[in-house]
Amino acid sequence: MQENDAANWAGPLAGVRVLDFTRVLAGPSAALALADLGAEVFKIEPPETGDETRSFPPFRDGESHYYLSVNRGKKSIIVDLKTEAGVSLVRDLASKCDVLIENYRPGVMDKFGLGYDALSALNPRLIYCAISGFGMTGPLKDLPSFDIVLQALSGAMSVNGEPGGMPTKLGIPLGDLVGGINGPIGILAALHERSVTGRGRLIDVSLLDGMMGMLGYLAQLAFFTGEDPKAQGSQHPNLVPYGSFPAKDGSIIVACLTNSFWTRICQALGMPERIDDVLFNTIEKRRDKRALVNELISEFTRQKTVAELVALFTEFQVPHAPILGITEALAQPQAVEREMVVETEHQTLGKIPIVNRPIKFPGAKQPVPTAPPVMGQHTDDILVDVLGLSGDQIAALRRAKVIA
Repeated sequence: MQENDAANWAGPLAGVRVLDFTRVLAGPSAALALADLGAEVFKIEPPETGDETRSFPPFRDGESHYYLSVNRGKKSIIVDLKTEAGVSLVRDLASKCDVLIENYRPGVMDKFGLGYDALSALNPRLIYCAISGFGMTGPLKDLPSFDIVLQALSGAMSVNGEPGGMPTKLGIPLGDLVGGINGPIGILAALHERSVTGRGRLIDVSLLDGMMGMLGYLAQLAFFTGEDPKAQGSQHPNLVPYGSFPAKDGSIIVACLTNSFWTRICQALGMPERIDDVLFNTIEKRRDKRALVNELISEFTRQKTVAELVALFTEFQVPHAPILGITEALAQPQAVEREMVVETEHQTLGKIPIVNRPIKFPGAKQPVPTAPPVMGQHTDDILVDVLGLSGDQIAALRRAKVIA
C-alpha cells in the first residue's frame, strides 16, 4: 500500500455495506464497530424523532452527547417504515447490502416484512444480525431489557460492590455494550463463511448470553466450589494483594498475579524479609491472610503520595495504576500517543472531540472518523449512490413523506 493510498484507506471492511436498524446502545455499538473497521453503515431512522438517544440530555446546540458517543462514521437516512413505499425502499437497500443489524424485540422486523426470511429470499448473501436482550428463544425472549436488568440476571451485579454491601451495577453499561462485541464477531465470522459458501445467514445475539459469557473464571469458580463468588470491591477473590490502597492524596491500584510480582512488591515496599515469609510465600497463604497482607501494604502506601507510589512501583515493575477520572484518562500521555481522542467536523457543532477507533492497523492508518450524522444527513446521497434514484424520484418520496 502506497503512502497516499494509506491516508485514504477506509479500513479492512471497505466495500462492505451495512444496513443499520439499531437504536439506543447495544445495536449502535455493534454497527459502530463495523464502521470503525471501514464498512459503509447506513443508519435507518424514523421520521421526527430519529434514534431515541437524540432526545437524551445533556445537549449542545440540540445534539445529544449520548447519540454522538456511538454513531461516528455512519450515514443517516430517514425512512418511514409505516408506509408501504418506505418498506419497499428499505427492501431495495437490503438487496444491495452485505449486512443488516437490528436490535428490536424478536418478531418486530417480521411485522414490517423485513425479517430474515423475507430479506434472505431477496438477497441470499445477506448476513442478518439480530441483537436483543434475551435472544430469539426462551421464556424471556419477548420481555424488554435494559443494561441493569442484564447485569442483575447474569450474576455480574452480585459480584460488584463492596463486601457485605448492596450489589451495584457496573459504571460502564457492559450489559448493552457486550452486543457491540459479540455482534461484530458473529458478523465477521459469517462474512468469512460467505466467502466460501456464497450465502449469508441469521445471527442471534442475546445480551444476557453475552454477559454470562463475560463471567469467565467466576463461573468456573462457582462450578468448582458449588458456592456463589461474593462481591470483593476492587479486590480479587483469590489473588492478594489486588485492589485499591490508600495514599496521602488519594488511592492507587496494586495487582499481584504471581509470586514473582510478590517479590517485586516486597522489594518496592522495603520489606525483602516478607518475600519468603512462610505466612505469605504462596498465593493460597496470601489469600487466607488477606486482611494482614492488605494492612501491611496500606501502612506503607498511606505515607506516600500517589505520584511517589507510581514512581516507586514503576521502578520495581509492580503492576499498578493511579485511579483516573474520565477527563484525565482521555488526556493521559498513553491515550494521546495512541490518538484515542481526535477532532472531527460535525455538520452543526463544528469541530468536536470524539473517542477514536480502538483498533489500529500499523502501516495503513485510517483517516479521522466522520462525525455522527445529523438526522437524515445522507438520505439523498444514499438513494442516489446506492439505488440510483433521480432527483424527481427523491422529491416524490419526500412529498409522500416516505423519507424526511
